Amino acid sequence: MLSFIGMIIAGAVLGALARLVMRGEQNISVLWTIVLGAVGALVGGAVASLFGVAHTDGIDWIRWALSLIAAIVAISVYLGVTGRK
Repeated sequence: MLSFIGMIIAGAVLGALARLVMRGEQNISVLWTIVLGAVGALVGGAVASLFGVAHTDGIDWIRWALSLIAAIVAISVYLGVTGRK
């Protein structure tokens, strides 16, 4: 249960950061922002594990950067598929 709550919090933070970094206005709901941010967190964590940098001493900056990039890509794909601007 705690992992699920953590994923929601990470998704909200990553989704919000991704939308701040992206250019223009993204016409998506808060729920989709959280879901796509969580997808970014999962993909970024998987890529970091693949490269062997998922668990380091201190804050895992590389994992979070990869998660943010994945969230930006997820939001961009969602906007492209749904045709929203």
